[in-house]
Amino acid sequence: MSSQNNEIRYLNPPTVEVKKKKYCRFKKAGIKYVDYKDAEFLKRFLNEQGKILPRRLTGTSLKFQKKVSQAVKRARHLALLPYVTDLLK
Repeated sequence: MSSQNNEIRYLNPPTVEVKKKKYCRFKKAGIKYVDYKDAEFLKRFLNEQGKILPRRLTGTSLKFQKKVSQAVKRARHLALLPYVTDLLK
């Protein structure tokens, strides 16, 4: 190998991930109360198996994550949301 071939060549330029700033959708929209009877809204915070999504994925603040989790649990108790499922969405 000659000294001229030591540089690294890429087919595509290396991608630099630009992290999008996470925000709490409740604070942005001015929502004060998370309604446990609104199952369609609560489904946004569940994955396909029916598990509650963590804050690091949704960007929800701690205060509202607790309210969301309590609302999901109440909706499950009243059979508005399933505890476990296959392909909820």
